Amino acid sequence: MMETVTMDMSNAPDSINTPDFSKVYSDFSAALSFGALPRTAVAAARLNIYDTLACALAGAHAPGVDEVRDIVADWGGKPEAHVLWTNLHVPAPNAAWINGVMAHACDYDDTHDKAILHGGISVIPAALAAAEMAGRPVSGQEFYTGVISGLELICRLGVATRIGLIQAGFIYSALFAHFAATAAAARILRLSVDDTINALGNAYSQAAGTHQVTRDGALTKRMQPGFGARSAMTAIALARKNIRGAQNVFEGIDGLNRTYLQGELDSDVLRADLGTRYHFEDLSYKPYPCCRMNHCAIDAALQIRTQDGFDWTKVTEIRANINAQGNQAVGTPLDMRRAPKSVVQAQFSICYNIACALVQGSVSLSDFTAEALARPDILALAAKVTPVVDAELDRRMGRNVTPARIEAMIGDRPFVAEITEARGNFLSPMSDADMRRKLEDCLSFGGFAPSGADRFEATIAGLEASTDIVADMRALSSAIIAG
Repeated sequence: MMETVTMDMSNAPDSINTPDFSKVYSDFSAALSFGALPRTAVAAARLNIYDTLACALAGAHAPGVDEVRDIVADWGGKPEAHVLWTNLHVPAPNAAWINGVMAHACDYDDTHDKAILHGGISVIPAALAAAEMAGRPVSGQEFYTGVISGLELICRLGVATRIGLIQAGFIYSALFAHFAATAAAARILRLSVDDTINALGNAYSQAAGTHQVTRDGALTKRMQPGFGARSAMTAIALARKNIRGAQNVFEGIDGLNRTYLQGELDSDVLRADLGTRYHFEDLSYKPYPCCRMNHCAIDAALQIRTQDGFDWTKVTEIRANINAQGNQAVGTPLDMRRAPKSVVQAQFSICYNIACALVQGSVSLSDFTAEALARPDILALAAKVTPVVDAELDRRMGRNVTPARIEAMIGDRPFVAEITEARGNFLSPMSDADMRRKLEDCLSFGGFAPSGADRFEATIAGLEASTDIVADMRALSSAIIAG
């Protein structure tokens, strides 16, 4: 006789009496008007477009990108969407995928320090692909509106999630990408509220984004947000063919909240001040091309390097005091963090990044190549770094990008610096000059002429007034290729 299994649903969300957030957000997104947006939101979107596309320049030929491009070119198909910085045109889902991989490959892209996620790397590629699918000229204002819808959804989901990514086991940049990219594309393609709900439901059926890739230093780490952008284009295509998706995506009995987030998605925070408070305005922009969990430690190490009497060649021991989440992300397993064997492992190594900062006084794209990982001076110092979970830092900032207190010992003399907010966030933003230097660094690392920076900046500055976003982006791509 078959045993009957009864599930305890006493704590399950109630989607019968309250509209699911997929309905709430679809209503909001469909009604979103560029003219009604605050200028701060438009400026924040412009910065995100600038930074995401700059990062895609750096990642144009990063490990994994050429391989994905070769796969997609071999598949062929309808040449409807453009692969950035190439002359290749492929089906929209595949273009969104490659462009997302490119933008995330160097881990130089935006981070929401409270939500612990990247936004632009899935939203911008999906918005570009949707504009090319539209079958009509898409204006800059329409493009901006779609981008803002997508960025706000991914950041709002992240801020409302109370469980840390280590406990959940998902990278939120990748998991939430499926919904954010869908929202952006749906708005640009002018989907109705019902079709947007169906598209979000279709995206939910494809959603994934494991944290295991980070633990294993897997190259697919940089591909996961692109998978979200690709699935969004499929979800949109299905909705446009009247394919019904799940309706209670976020708060249903088997919605994202219970199934992926262990009931730790705060419905009140999801809805609070929707349309008046834009969480994506709090996105940070990275000064260093590595996991954001390393950034406070890098800034602290740079401070130590300037202290009187400090000499990195005489250091005997380094303690990196961080929170538990940061330790899981960039501090363990210790042997791999001290001696990374791949670029992805180095991007997620607090030991390696502290050593680069102390030895060189900088951490840059050139530190994340196969050749750089063999430098004996960096590796020797990285072997002296021990990450330590600091109970007080964990209590105060356990869910945030980890603060760091670095203690470098020379004999019995400690050199100490503590940083609680990483540079590049809204409290300490990157300057225009910082962003220009980053752009030029990305161009050079990607194999493009630094002279393309002027054309890049002029194009991004003019997108808001564009009458045809696709034509303008294709022209920029051609100019970058030509040098």
